[in-house]
Amino acid sequence: MYAVIKTGGKQYRVAAGEKIKVEQIAAEVGQEVVFDQVLAVGNGTELKVGTPLVSGATVTVKVVAHGRHDKVRIFKMRRRKHYQKRQGHRQNFTEIEIASITA
Repeated sequence: MYAVIKTGGKQYRVAAGEKIKVEQIAAEVGQEVVFDQVLAVGNGTELKVGTPLVSGATVTVKVVAHGRHDKVRIFKMRRRKHYQKRQGHRQNFTEIEIASITA
C-alpha cells in the first residue's frame, strides 16, 4: 500500500517502512506525527484519488532525525562588468520513517 502526501509545499509518494527527508517539521526525535493531507492512496491495481484530499486517510510517521542538507553554492557573474557574487545555502530537513497508512 502506498500514499501520496503533501508536506512542506511538496508531494511525496510513500509506503510503510520507508525513510524520507522532508522539509523541517517542528517535532522532537522519536515523536509520532500524523499527516492528514493525503492526496491519493493506492493498493496494487486499486487507486483512490482525492478531490483534493482523500477523506479519512492519514499517514502516521515517526521522526528519526533532524539535519541540514549539503551546501548549495550560488555564483552570479556578469562578464566584462567586474561583477561577481557568491552565496551559499543549507536547507534544514527532517528525516521521517513511515509507520502506517490508513485509508
